[in-house]
Amino acid sequence: MKAVVFKAPYELAVEEVEDPKVETPLDAVIRVTTANICGSDLHPYEGRAELDAGMVLGHENMGIVEAVGAGVERIKVGDRVSVPFNLACGTCRNCNNGYTSACLRANPSGNPGAGYGYPQMGPYWGGQAEYLRVPWADFNLLELPPGSDFENDFTMLSDIFPTGYHGTELAMVGPGKSVVVFGAGPVGLMAAHSSLLRGAAQVFVVDKEPDRLMLAEQMGATAIDFSKTDPAEAVLDATDGFGADCGVEAVGYQAHDPAGDEHPEMVLDNLVKAVRATGHIGVVGVYVPEDPKAANDRAKEGRIAFNYGAAFEKGISIGSGQCPVKKYNRELRDLIIHGRATPSVIVSHEVPLDDAVDAYDKFDKRIDGYTKVLLHPGT
Repeated sequence: MKAVVFKAPYELAVEEVEDPKVETPLDAVIRVTTANICGSDLHPYEGRAELDAGMVLGHENMGIVEAVGAGVERIKVGDRVSVPFNLACGTCRNCNNGYTSACLRANPSGNPGAGYGYPQMGPYWGGQAEYLRVPWADFNLLELPPGSDFENDFTMLSDIFPTGYHGTELAMVGPGKSVVVFGAGPVGLMAAHSSLLRGAAQVFVVDKEPDRLMLAEQMGATAIDFSKTDPAEAVLDATDGFGADCGVEAVGYQAHDPAGDEHPEMVLDNLVKAVRATGHIGVVGVYVPEDPKAANDRAKEGRIAFNYGAAFEKGISIGSGQCPVKKYNRELRDLIIHGRATPSVIVSHEVPLDDAVDAYDKFDKRIDGYTKVLLHPGT
């Protein structure tokens, strides 16, 4: 099969690799119809998260079931399915408690949590390919209506829509609340969309890329360009000096100032300033335990020196961690089906798998308009 293969930082190839197959009775193999390029994929692409050469990339996947193991009972050949990026066993303590993002059995390294085509998340090939093997298929796969309706909406169910929603859950967004989202990439835009779905009265989105801020405004949010104004001051001015009730961090450890210099604490510091006393912050931007290429020595050890003292003084609660996709994906699917949610509004490009290397390059360089890229292996 054809697949997007990681060779080295900034070096990918679309090449022929071995087809996946059913390896255990609980496996399924799907024919991938859509796989997305995620902002998180840029961490290994840029060499900021170590990944072995030869790994097939891609953790945002959906498709049609082609084969199932003898132990698979619920999922059938021909089913249209979404594949959560969390790969979970469904029977360990964390899975039983709903924390499929921290499965204790799926990752052979012993780290909690496993996923497809990503550093430190196990040996599982990703789905930027024609086919994908899915372990524990009955537990992991989400069934979708047959056909091709909502393809570009459903493909967001594997990661970014649930992750954006998870940010709003951690930040305790509810009816009438004011919300500030830092980062207008796909996850930040999904956090803004989710905040509006949850009844927020005010939603502010902070970024500096004009095309992304324009999308935020089209969703009904207030765009704040931090290259032109102090974002915390702008939020305070718009909330009678109190600050937002809720904040979502959707940037992560590679935050940059307008000049392009990296400051891993920048977004957290601004959120602490912009969120009111006793407010809530949800952190879904990626942070790592070590980052050898970080901007300072503390960040190289995963130590992000943000103003925790001010957060403590203000009594701000901070929730964080990878999204347990299965906690949300069924309900978010139904919001799409019934016309309440339209995550596909952020899709900027749809390209065949053969064009993936060029798409990665343009997405990484933030070429104007490259917001969310979908790969279609069958075209």
